[in-house]
Amino acid sequence: MVNQERLVAEFLELVQVDSESKNEAEIAKLLKEKLTALGLEVTEDETKAQTGLGSGNLIARLKGSVQTADPILFSCHFDTVTPGNGVKPVINGDLIETDKTTILGADDKAGIAALLEGIRLLKEENVAHGDVEFVLTAGEEIGLIGATAVDKKALNAKYGFALDSGGSVGEIIVASPDHAKIKANVHGIAAHAGVAPEEGVSAIEIAAKAITNMPLGRLDEELTANIGMINGGLRTNIVCDLVTLTGEARAITFSKLENQMKVMSEALEKAAVERGCTVDIDVSYERVGYTLKETDPVVQVAKTAIEQIGRTPDLCATGGGSDANIFTLAGIPTANLGVGYLDIHSKEEKMPISELVKLSELVVEIVKVVAVK
Repeated sequence: MVNQERLVAEFLELVQVDSESKNEAEIAKLLKEKLTALGLEVTEDETKAQTGLGSGNLIARLKGSVQTADPILFSCHFDTVTPGNGVKPVINGDLIETDKTTILGADDKAGIAALLEGIRLLKEENVAHGDVEFVLTAGEEIGLIGATAVDKKALNAKYGFALDSGGSVGEIIVASPDHAKIKANVHGIAAHAGVAPEEGVSAIEIAAKAITNMPLGRLDEELTANIGMINGGLRTNIVCDLVTLTGEARAITFSKLENQMKVMSEALEKAAVERGCTVDIDVSYERVGYTLKETDPVVQVAKTAIEQIGRTPDLCATGGGSDANIFTLAGIPTANLGVGYLDIHSKEEKMPISELVKLSELVVEIVKVVAVK
């Protein structure tokens, strides 16, 4: 049975350790000590010099007693977004919140706290289990850097579970999108805006017309697009001759992503040609998406475990990415599971204690299900 008092105390301890991305050394040291004290074999990989992060990734192994069980992994990240230093958590009923000056860091220290509690329960209750690897990563929030650098060949897991999704405990992320980025330099014609504006062509006007004609936002259940940055102009008395805009699109189906990039590019080209000007467009793709089938062992295990803790499995797709993408693409199918945190990456971030307890139960139940499947 989950020791709620112990669990909450440990979560509060973790969130008060500063660990913004690239400054993970202190939290990595603490986690290494905690995992070692629990009897796990713990190593910090040698990726720090390669990644420029504050620490390497931690890989901890719990040797199993059931030799026929599939080896599995659990993954969490220990870096946070900013402002994440000097966190002062506040308990308000079932919610752990901040004092509104920083984020809380439940993303992803709630997952880590649940893993630590789960390990303790496995040992205290003498639960029979197979081999379990715990991969705790640095630099997730700034581009999945730590997970990307992990030596996947050093991992033995057949499949895995990332504890890093904002949905309620019971959510299973079975699809994540590929990404595309578009950068365009729109060239206009400079002129004095007061003396001879008719001699100029505003790159800002061209860009604005192009953006107006682009389908943006949530375009269907699996496709999104956005123009995130636009820069240009020198002074108000000059007709602007150069604007740079940057955007993105995400889609589960790659052909939809390609089509969206084509539509956005054509809108830019058409707007420029209509004004007798040009545009330079650069499109790049990141094939980081994945799709898991309901029949895949990792999904079946997650569903069974969720049902056995009294929750209803919810299979869904996400528009974001996580370390689950990296491990899945490396040949270790990994489902990202709901943790239950709320309003992440903001000063309004909250962690329901009830969800933290359920997540800890789920960790133990997953291990039990794997041991007997």
